[in-house]
Amino acid sequence: MSELHANADAENSPRGLWMTLVHYASLVRLSHTIFGLPFTLASALLAHRAATTTGLGDGEGITWIKLVWVVLAFTGARTAAMGFNRIVDRKIDAKNPRTAGRELPAGKIGLAPAWALTVLAAGVFVGAAAALGEVALLLSPICLVIVGGYSLFKRFSWSAHLILGVALALGPGGAWVAITGGLEGFWLPLAMMVAVATWVAGFDVIYSLQDREFDVGEGLHSIPVAFGVRGSLWISGSLHAITVAALVSVHLLAGLGWAHLVGMLAVAAILVYEHWIVRPSDLSRIDKAFFDLNGWISIAYFAALMVDVLVR
Repeated sequence: MSELHANADAENSPRGLWMTLVHYASLVRLSHTIFGLPFTLASALLAHRAATTTGLGDGEGITWIKLVWVVLAFTGARTAAMGFNRIVDRKIDAKNPRTAGRELPAGKIGLAPAWALTVLAAGVFVGAAAALGEVALLLSPICLVIVGGYSLFKRFSWSAHLILGVALALGPGGAWVAITGGLEGFWLPLAMMVAVATWVAGFDVIYSLQDREFDVGEGLHSIPVAFGVRGSLWISGSLHAITVAALVSVHLLAGLGWAHLVGMLAVAAILVYEHWIVRPSDLSRIDKAFFDLNGWISIAYFAALMVDVLVR
């Protein structure tokens, strides 16, 4: 009995509470929100320019409160998606040596609290969407189906990587709707959505090469399982070529200048470097450093676009 009290005291101590928060943040990979958020903010910045220069929507553009709602909507949707993914994949993760240490299979977080976090995050997303306008609210259920649905695709289709890309690509589209109030002028955010979707999908194909043998044994579907290592790298490279082409489309559609051009070249250079260090004969460099490298793509791109818009 005294041991149980000791464990309870440890969990309720400041360190115990901190570790609980760390486990929840790790469950949904909160730190990796950095992946998609800069592209969402980039789209919001372009929407602001369109609204204030052409009168799109109410002509107001970004306000601080809109910016807060956009960040909350993105974070809520992504947290709900990751929470649902971890929940439905918990038994698969427990069998995979690479993922067995994750919070649910390792018992660091219970199933009920994980569901509570996921539902709460979904509620935050819908609430933020409602605050951003009627169109955003009406589209929010569709977005939740997409961001949650990708978790199930690997059970029957290798297209899960593409669905993941579409899920992250909803961010730039949602930001445009949030700032302008509708879908007018949507060709511009659509080009950015294509860039994000192919960037994420291409990266996910490479990252999933680590689990190819496990997926084959478990009867799971993925591009590496369907097309092998060499075929997967070709598909990933093709997707990333589309990424660069889509960013060129953004450049032309938005009439951007030299700073954005530098950002595009930086993105292209990082993608080329990724494909140079990962080869069919050597997959050893697909690690955390490789994962973090992709985070710099979105940061570099957003910084370049922000400079371009503010300077021009």
